[in-house]
Amino acid sequence: MKQRPIFFNGDMVRAVIDGRKTQTRRIMRVQPESAEFEPRFIIDSTKRSEIDNWCWAEPGVFVNPRRSALFPCPFGVVGDRLWVRETHSIRVEPSEHTPGVAWYRESDIGRRWEGQLRWRPSIHMPRWASRITLEITGVRVERLQAISEEDAKAEGVPPAGGLLPDYPGTYLTPKGDFATAEVAFQRLWQSIYGTDSWLANPWVWVIEFKRVVED
Repeated sequence: MKQRPIFFNGDMVRAVIDGRKTQTRRIMRVQPESAEFEPRFIIDSTKRSEIDNWCWAEPGVFVNPRRSALFPCPFGVVGDRLWVRETHSIRVEPSEHTPGVAWYRESDIGRRWEGQLRWRPSIHMPRWASRITLEITGVRVERLQAISEEDAKAEGVPPAGGLLPDYPGTYLTPKGDFATAEVAFQRLWQSIYGTDSWLANPWVWVIEFKRVVED
């Protein structure tokens, strides 16, 4: 089992804590050279180093199918763990005899002391200060716009008006109109990566996870 850091913004940290977010999508660094290629996951090989890697291949071709070099998922495989980096404030540095103390912006204390604490960006969070650990339960590859309504909900989309009780499954967007979770996710993605990224419809890693309590 390997452990790797992962970044979430404030909304997504709250969604993970609330149990609303159990998936995340990240753009793949290696995109296929042809729109006709499909992803292939290596589960059996005479070379142990090739197992758990991916490649691009032509659909339906199983003899020498690779049309790219093998590459791993940068977030890990099923069973690996991710520790979440988030905006925080270090109150006490750890020592040989005492643990460190950190406060988190997306917490009751953080909101109470907003404007009075010196917050550190998530990129500077050390491993010991992370309060959220996730176990990977699934890894797959798909086009960004292929997201389903159920998966959009699993992304923890934070519609501005919340779920409307009179219209189950319907959300109110920041513009004040109604939208499905898929549309809410699209607008969330565009707010982070830009409209062009959504229109490009890149291949993305889909990481499914569950929150775990470490010993």
